[in-house]
Parts: sequence; structure tokens; C-alpha cells
Amino acid sequence: MNYPVINDCPVCHHELHVTKLECSHCHTTIENRFHLSNWHSFSDEQMHFIETFILSRGSIKEVEKKLGISYPTVRGKLDDIIRIMTGEGEETERQPSKISTERKADILEKLENNEITAEEAIQLMKNI
Repeated sequence: MNYPVINDCPVCHHELHVTKLECSHCHTTIENRFHLSNWHSFSDEQMHFIETFILSRGSIKEVEKKLGISYPTVRGKLDDIIRIMTGEGEETERQPSKISTERKADILEKLENNEITAEEAIQLMKNI
């Protein structure tokens, strides 16, 4: 069974690195530190957003309608994707900023849609 590549350590949330490749036919194994493309850095949610954005031909209004999210949320998600693609804001020790930013945007969107109270939003933000 094949599993998707995960990017962040489930324990400390720092970046994981690919260090081993294996041939599925002859089982030759190569160990080193390998670089994955930026596309592997995106979460499933971000990939869904990218697909929706592309299929909407870059129309933010269309993305808003298809995903049921606000303009600021679309812009925030787009900014996060651009940051990942350009490497802006990367530090030597990566913090879980990608995950945190997504969670914060989701919390703010729920607050905006009156799905949670301000107190619940504050508590959720503290837990990130």
C-alpha cells in the first residue's frame, strides 16, 4: 500500500526530509538527503484550493463561490501557497507556520460565519 508523503513531523512539527529511495522491482536502495519539489509541500486542502483556483481560471470571485469562503480567506490561502512556492519566510528551523496559518484562517472563517463564538475562537487560537 502506498501512502502520501508527509511533510511535517507528527511529534515536533518540524520539516521531514526524504532520505531513502527503493526500487519496487529489484529493491535497490539509495540513501541520501533528497529534495522534493514544492508541490509535495502542499497539504491536501491546499492542493484542492490550487485545483479550484486553476479550474476557475484565477477568478477569486469564482473560488469564493465554489469553496464557500470569503475574499480575505481566498487571498490568505493564495498568499500561503505563494510563500511555499517562493520559499519566502523560510527559516533554518521551520516552524509549523503553514499548518498554523491554515488553522487560523479556518478559525476566523468559522467565527465570521457565526459557527463558533469569539471565546471558542480565542481558545482554538491558543491551542495552535
